[in-house]
Amino acid sequence: MSQKSNFCPDFHKAVELIGRRWSGAIVRELLAGTSRFTDLHDAIPEISDRMLCARLRELEIEGVVVRQVHAETPGRVEYRLTDKGLALRSVVAAIGEWADRWSGCAGDSEH
Repeated sequence: MSQKSNFCPDFHKAVELIGRRWSGAIVRELLAGTSRFTDLHDAIPEISDRMLCARLRELEIEGVVVRQVHAETPGRVEYRLTDKGLALRSVVAAIGEWADRWSGCAGDSEH
């Protein structure tokens, strides 16, 4: 007996991209606007420089983030979301609402 699968490769790829450790936090932070590497690092507790760099590269390759290098001394690099990245605003908001409802403080009896 054959059962129809709901598996969608595009959906799976999107969930894997945003679901990688720290990627969602980076996107959420960049939804507030353009940021420098150090600002992102300071805003996301416990992320290492190496991991932040790797995740930003992945998001850049996928067309979610743009890296802009300013020809200044000292050098300045900024990151911002592309239209593709900005389209994640409602997704990030929905995950935030879900987290508020279902992943609240351990002592919260409402959940």
